[in-house]
Amino acid sequence: MRLTAFVRLLRILHIFTRYRLDQILLDLPLPLLGRLLLQLGPWRLRPAPKDLSRGARLRKACEDLGPVFIKFGQILSTRRDLMPDDIALELARLQDKVPPFPGPRARARIEEQLGERIEDVFASFSDEPLASASVAQVHAARLKDGSEVVVKVVRPGIGETIDQDIQWLFVAARLLERVSTEGRRLRPVEVVEDYESTIFDELDLYREAANASQLRRNFEDSELLYIPKIYWDWCRHKVLVMERIEGIPVTDLPALADQRTDMKKLAERGVEIFFTQVFRDSFFHADMHPGNIFISRKHPWEPQYIAIDFGIVGSLTPEDQSYLARNLMAFFKRDYRRVAQLHIDSGWVPADTRVNEFEAAIRSVCEPIFERPLKDISFGQLLLRLFQTARRFNMEVQPQLVLLQKTLLNIEGLGRQLYPDLDLWSTGQPYLERWMRERMLPQNQVKHWQQHLERVPALIDSAHRALDNLADAPLREQAPQRPRWPLQLAGIALVVFGASALGGDDPQLWLHAAPTQWALIALGGWLILRRR
Repeated sequence: MRLTAFVRLLRILHIFTRYRLDQILLDLPLPLLGRLLLQLGPWRLRPAPKDLSRGARLRKACEDLGPVFIKFGQILSTRRDLMPDDIALELARLQDKVPPFPGPRARARIEEQLGERIEDVFASFSDEPLASASVAQVHAARLKDGSEVVVKVVRPGIGETIDQDIQWLFVAARLLERVSTEGRRLRPVEVVEDYESTIFDELDLYREAANASQLRRNFEDSELLYIPKIYWDWCRHKVLVMERIEGIPVTDLPALADQRTDMKKLAERGVEIFFTQVFRDSFFHADMHPGNIFISRKHPWEPQYIAIDFGIVGSLTPEDQSYLARNLMAFFKRDYRRVAQLHIDSGWVPADTRVNEFEAAIRSVCEPIFERPLKDISFGQLLLRLFQTARRFNMEVQPQLVLLQKTLLNIEGLGRQLYPDLDLWSTGQPYLERWMRERMLPQNQVKHWQQHLERVPALIDSAHRALDNLADAPLREQAPQRPRWPLQLAGIALVVFGASALGGDDPQLWLHAAPTQWALIALGGWLILRRR
């Protein structure tokens, strides 16, 4: 273990004990040994902050631990199928804002990526960033041809920081899966894997540029949505150059009112954009929170959205599109048996799921919602309740559907902020029905079956290889292995005990700690990391 990683672990454990996050773990059905270690640990001598709820304590811990944990907390806040509502609501308050790094460092980073001096590429470049976040920051500039652009540059050293923190998240997730049945149900390793994929994708600005280019092509000449132009000649993996847009922030309701924007049409167009991306294009902007959305100042009677920040996108397979559309149609017909059967047919829940039990669970969740007027029904909350119910029936995590549900909640919340009487279902239903009719047209069915037939030779080859491998594989007996988690729990207890006794937040003070404390930390670290 590198020294920096070890110091980081001590910092994490110190914050853990400061906010008494052990109390959150005690809410899980842990084994007896785990509960004893948590209840008898020295951190219990430190009182929990009385003025903070458990969600607020977790939020503040993420804020103290920095960008990686802030973004992880933001992702957890969208996983309402996993997190209790009180914790999810607190984590949703996390803000991805950090102090900017100096302009000269940004210049050096850009020149390193472009292989040219700033002055040779840009007619002007502002050292003062327009915005700064955990992964990157944005500067205004002008190209030699006079084009006004923004330059997004990845924060130096952030990749190493992310990698280090994610490894500790994996350690915690694997341990939680081993010691708790509830932990296994929540599939924490899958959650961390999903986060790892998301955050490393955000580090690759070339990928973000490609996402923006795809969305721009999908909405070319559209009155609904404008996507800024990408300047490919100056894009690299750590630098993105994009057209600078001018618009009104979507949350600036007074400014929208001043230019007499048609708010009803604006809200409905947001819903239309969502359904267009999901069902026509199968490619959707999955980070459409208000900070990434502006409204064009042109023709306010036909308002047009402008989107930025394309690091997170989602897509659906044709099969997922079909099952999602049929699920939504069945939902609003209150055909709960159809909803349950579609989940089983799609493989979203195990094939041996009892349809009657699943149907009854869905009905108990949905009926109270449907008793409200349509304009008061939350589409996103409906999907959320469905996912929470399906998780109880061992629904496999569907990352694309989680992104979809998060995006829908954003669109719905934004639409009702603009126009409180927005009826999302009445707005989206005609589009959904039209998509389903078009999908059943003969020419589209022929195209669908052609795509399946093209896969047949590859499937036959795969089957042959699998049979050959099965025939050649020697029979092996796996010797039973003792579980490691009891020793790992003991190791964590020793490390936390030592870390909580170090005192203070400054690593310089830790150097003066007693040898006994360091011996406990070292022994605990060895127990955590030792092999079988």
